[in-house]
Amino acid sequence: MTTTDGKARRLWVRIMTVACLWFAGAMPWQWPELRADPLDGTLEVQSAFVNVVGGVYQLHVRTRYPSSDKTANALRDGVSLSYDIDVEVSRERRFWANENIVALQLKRELSYHSVSERYVVRDPLLEGEQKSFATLDEALAALGSIESWPILVSSQVTEPGSYLVSVRASVRRGRLTDALRALMFWSDDWQRESEWYSWSLPR
Repeated sequence: MTTTDGKARRLWVRIMTVACLWFAGAMPWQWPELRADPLDGTLEVQSAFVNVVGGVYQLHVRTRYPSSDKTANALRDGVSLSYDIDVEVSRERRFWANENIVALQLKRELSYHSVSERYVVRDPLLEGEQKSFATLDEALAALGSIESWPILVSSQVTEPGSYLVSVRASVRRGRLTDALRALMFWSDDWQRESEWYSWSLPR
């Protein structure tokens, strides 16, 4: 092997070493972007309470739903998102697991209407009606407010003891257009749940 060939080989080894070190160092910085959650921000139940009207317990909830450009873009591309509220009422027992009294889920859907350029909220509490909003933030504010949802009647909590109410909010991907059905790798990125928000049921 000539001196020139040896120098060329050493130079090639140096180039490959630098390239490998750069690649190894760059990869960790790329992972956050690759695994970025489309639902930026914090999802949390900020407050919740019940009041009793005519023997019916009505739930009121305030939830902070995250908003981002990625969410708005996905909605404009034809993805719908489901905003669900889970509520559980249980009777606390000292030596046994809590007794489940009720477990309910309220499902609401957010989509984008491209013709009117408005965000549409479908809420079963609106008796089949739907509301539209000019901005995503306005739609999320409406989704984050639940008023007078009947969850329980007084005859269900006649047994002695303490009763616990727990509320949790979640967001998940809903319907896809036919053109987007192939993009199923999105599915895991559009799932998020809040922590349970719990308090004692007033009686």
